[in-house]
Amino acid sequence: MKKNSVSSKPITAIRIKRSTLALAVSLLSTSMIQAADHGPINILDPYVERQASLAPGRETPAPDPASYGMDLQSGSFIHPSATPFSHDNHPFEGQLEEWDTNSYIHNMEVEAYYPITVEPFHTWQNIVDFDGRRYLYQYVRRDLKIFDITDPRDVQLIHTRGSTWGADGPSEEVNPYPEDDMFGAASIQWSSSLGKYIMVQAFEIRRFGVLEDKYRQPEEVEEIRNSNHLKGFKVYEMNGPLPEDWELIATRTTDINNPDAPNDQQEGSGVRDIPTYFGGDVMYVAAAPSDSHALTEYPNDLYNAGYQSWDMSDPRNPRLLDVLTVPGQIVGDPEHEAAFLANPRAGNRSSWMGARMSLFVPTPVEDGGQYGYAAMGGMGLYVVDITDSEDMRVVGHLDFPVSLAGTEGDNIDVSQVEETGLIYYSGYPLAEDCYEAYKDIYAVDVSDPTAPYIRHVLPRPTPPEEAEFTDFCQRNGSFGPKRTGYYTQPGSSREGILPYAFYNAGVQVFDVSNPDEPTIGAYFVPPFAPDSVVSYAMGNLSHGVYVEYDRNLIWLFTNHGFYALSTPLLGEPSFSPPESPWPSRD
Repeated sequence: MKKNSVSSKPITAIRIKRSTLALAVSLLSTSMIQAADHGPINILDPYVERQASLAPGRETPAPDPASYGMDLQSGSFIHPSATPFSHDNHPFEGQLEEWDTNSYIHNMEVEAYYPITVEPFHTWQNIVDFDGRRYLYQYVRRDLKIFDITDPRDVQLIHTRGSTWGADGPSEEVNPYPEDDMFGAASIQWSSSLGKYIMVQAFEIRRFGVLEDKYRQPEEVEEIRNSNHLKGFKVYEMNGPLPEDWELIATRTTDINNPDAPNDQQEGSGVRDIPTYFGGDVMYVAAAPSDSHALTEYPNDLYNAGYQSWDMSDPRNPRLLDVLTVPGQIVGDPEHEAAFLANPRAGNRSSWMGARMSLFVPTPVEDGGQYGYAAMGGMGLYVVDITDSEDMRVVGHLDFPVSLAGTEGDNIDVSQVEETGLIYYSGYPLAEDCYEAYKDIYAVDVSDPTAPYIRHVLPRPTPPEEAEFTDFCQRNGSFGPKRTGYYTQPGSSREGILPYAFYNAGVQVFDVSNPDEPTIGAYFVPPFAPDSVVSYAMGNLSHGVYVEYDRNLIWLFTNHGFYALSTPLLGEPSFSPPESPWPSRD
């Protein structure tokens, strides 16, 4: 077992059993404390109790309503400087009274639209070619759809599992998964050693629908601790496009202390989001490796995740290589707790701390890549030397301005770094009605990996003149960046182009061909569809993009279906089968 990257103590030496921790920590003065507007605190879990006791009474207060809202003179929305975690509506004067059913487009074309919704809140995507046909996988945990997109203007749905969403919410499940199974966020790559596609699926702890507030729901916390599903990843051979063609060849937990434990006894978060795996010898995953990795304020998450590297030279036998932990993650360790308390977010009961996604790697280590970039929420950016996969090392770190609430650091676009030295770091909004600080997209200069710095931010999207509003906050719902797709997108990312899903602002395509003078070169803002979307999901308009760089097409995923888009910024779109299969077999 590798040593903790920021401590001379082996990781096994800083693990603390729940029973020991319960006796050792300084308990809250009472297990039932009334907290303003949120109900009584009721904490029984020793890890949550220790984390909460380190910085009690610092919850972010609701802002003065007079401190934010529409500036009538400029027509712009002034965001609150900070807000508490909230899923409630917070309307303000100047918002539209109805959902805007208009659409807006600039320098783009809608090539097709399909009113099929896997889930309105979030989905993952993968594209794979078999026998000259192209397949799109859209999924989120128990809900999966497989589309034949060989002709993007005549997409065919060929497989459904789980629910389909509509105006009444989710349908009854079709062909349901077993209770302990799902379709996890996946990387699909060609394995030259096996001569076939390999799919690695992430199995993360289930939070949504189980836990809302760990400070007030002890039974739900215990349910997550003992949940009977894998915390780790599964590896499949893909012998065809449909699940019946797939063979499970390996299962691993990311619990470093109990690698052979049954599902309901495994600790930690499991693998978060898509593993970073290019089909070669090494894979990187985001994971909290034990229950003691618990120093996060976020109310419906119990874990502060770091990173693991795995030997995938034989996909049938993955082997753990290293565990990367940074200061401020582990309950019960004085150095980690001191780093946690030094973070201005400690005690705010809102901030996500730790990894949400795996390392962002512009060049695989097998091809000479040297660095991975880590987005760790309220803990900032870390630059990681990955040249020795058995000894990942932090070489640079950058903190960002506090931006509450929402997720402060989730995505890093590394598509431009080899040419410009810039990565693009961003979080995403969680509140509607712009009831949180705006989530900037930071252009970070990592030319010197030991001293990253913010060079500028990308421009904030503004509505076109024909819109009946002057700021996207007035359009209702959420507003802010999500992601630019994933590294698994077909082809090669385009120099100077960054297409971001932007919730109620649709897809915004940033032109960064002049890195110091970024502009928005194209956009498509879809309509709200109140007749097709259940009321409680209306505000989550556009949650994802996935780009076919080899056919110059952008797929936009919304709460009422998905769109195929083109833009001259990418080039002339192709509607023919791709010339070379994806994932690449080179």
